[in-house]
Amino acid sequence: MPTYKSSIQSKLQNVESSIFSVMSGLAFKHKAINLSQGFPNFESSLELKKMVNNAMLNGKNQYAPMAGIFSLRRTISEKTENLYGIHYNPENEITITAGATQAIFTAIAATINRADEVIIFKPAYDSYEPTIELFGGKVVSYQLNPETFKVNWDEVRMLITPKTKMILINTPHNPSGKVFSKEDMIALEKLLVGTNIILLSDEVYEHIIFDGTQHQSAALFPGLAERTFITASFGKTFHNTGWKVGYCMAPKELMKEFQKVHQFNVFSVNHPMQVGLAKYIQNPQTYLKLGDFYQEKRDLFLSLMKDSRFSFAPSNGTYFQLMNYKNITDEADVDFAIRLIKEYGVASIPISVFNENNLDTKVLRFCFAKTNDTLKQAAEILCNI
Repeated sequence: MPTYKSSIQSKLQNVESSIFSVMSGLAFKHKAINLSQGFPNFESSLELKKMVNNAMLNGKNQYAPMAGIFSLRRTISEKTENLYGIHYNPENEITITAGATQAIFTAIAATINRADEVIIFKPAYDSYEPTIELFGGKVVSYQLNPETFKVNWDEVRMLITPKTKMILINTPHNPSGKVFSKEDMIALEKLLVGTNIILLSDEVYEHIIFDGTQHQSAALFPGLAERTFITASFGKTFHNTGWKVGYCMAPKELMKEFQKVHQFNVFSVNHPMQVGLAKYIQNPQTYLKLGDFYQEKRDLFLSLMKDSRFSFAPSNGTYFQLMNYKNITDEADVDFAIRLIKEYGVASIPISVFNENNLDTKVLRFCFAKTNDTLKQAAEILCNI
């Protein structure tokens, strides 16, 4: 008979399976059109894949340097300076990561201690809260306006205490598609004057912005840049989320702490993919045209949905679109999302799971990073509900 009895006390007692795993699993089981999890169902650049393949054939198959290959870090530095006018030293202020989620995890692990408070904005990407709790931090949530997703910065100021160690922002924002304005970033910059609060800025959708709006990176604001970890994702930008390659930029002293954790977490990231990416992004058009590409998909999806019973305001960025279904049913959003899969064959993500106290506003998130045929098939079904 077994004699071992686990005495492990879970560090994440309230964490269950991710809503993305649940909805994608149901979509697979019921053969539904999957507009839930945020990944494209079309191929990334053949040119980029050839560059990665050539790197493999040319022997770039062993460990890369811990911080990432220098040519990629240098190209990221040049890209950032051209876009935002700030220089990040590729020697000690940029690290290549195993996706942006690892970068977020590592930044929190490197800086958050027991009882430190971290302000996050809800609805929030589901990795933020458990990572903060894993390292003993306390999550302090600010619920964005459920209709406009705007921030009242005076209300945020009231959440700051002597224990506030970090504020975590996400722009363009997943799941709402909201983009922080220049005024938002200036207000945040003023809010942090005279404090030692760290900013973690999740900017993975920086190039997916619509209608002529400009991305307001934390790098653009000196009072923010001096205290900020900026995280970015090649997977989101180049339609290859399964590659799990991203990066983090931060001032030297912050990056030093980041790399202390990074070296014992993943140590280094896929070498041939770094080589391919370093060459590919030397052409700025590979990422500067991304907003136009996805705006066409957003506009197509919304034009197809205009006669449906769903209501919506066009997404400002990301490749997600929120849809309110209050004209269809008063079901809880999780229940309706599950029924939408089982009875109609379309998968989405209910927003309440990302809100404070699971606030249910009868809103679902749909991913439009799909082929036009997929969007047409999904919209035809949704318009008949």
